[in-house]
Amino acid sequence: MATWQEFEQEVPEFAARVLAAMTAGKHKTMATLRKDGSPRISGTELEFKDHEVWLGSMPGAMKALDLKRDPRVAVHGPSIDPDPGDPNAWPGEAKLSGLAVEITDPEVFAKYGGPPGGFHLFRIDIKEAAFTHVEDPFLVIESWAEGRGLRETRRT
Repeated sequence: MATWQEFEQEVPEFAARVLAAMTAGKHKTMATLRKDGSPRISGTELEFKDHEVWLGSMPGAMKALDLKRDPRVAVHGPSIDPDPGDPNAWPGEAKLSGLAVEITDPEVFAKYGGPPGGFHLFRIDIKEAAFTHVEDPFLVIESWAEGRGLRETRRT
């Protein structure tokens, strides 16, 4: 797994595109795994701070309990509808997947901040990232995977 900082260092221009897409809106969609292995989709927010990707959750939330049991996670950035008259103006969208590492260190909690009354805090270590956008007439999918590096696929 790569930290966000390691990911940025390996593919800085791609990481910048992923970051721009992920921070274009506040709310993301996250997939976790339930006890029986079936997927759970939840709304969430990510914070990119101190060269890490952070995910917070209310105490006892199902998504947090899922991550405590099985840390595999995927997050899809906010999706913005493209202008049908100008597909190249679409800013694109991003996805991250990897492992959510639960943070329990009180010093990290204090440094992170967060709402009063306690919360779950996770750092996401990245295994894969993707950025999809349009370069008319192509749909361009850039993807990075740990150990494989960066690839680009163009579809018409």
